[in-house]
Amino acid sequence: MPTGKEKKHDRLAQVQFLTVAEVADIMRVSKMTVYRLVHSGELPAVRVGRSFRVPENEVHAYLENAYYSAG
Repeated sequence: MPTGKEKKHDRLAQVQFLTVAEVADIMRVSKMTVYRLVHSGELPAVRVGRSFRVPENEVHAYLENAYYSAG
């Protein structure tokens, strides 16, 4: 039976991380906009050295929650 630590490791192993440039391409915005979202906490990210990696599922969740009805 897997321990809590092994379960967490299995979940993290399945996470796909994207670079800021990849997120910008998906969202069709500039890299600076992605950096602003990361620094403001609106888009969760992991810092790796001097760069950031954003979980792909968080990008999709952000976009799903960004929809609004106009008028």
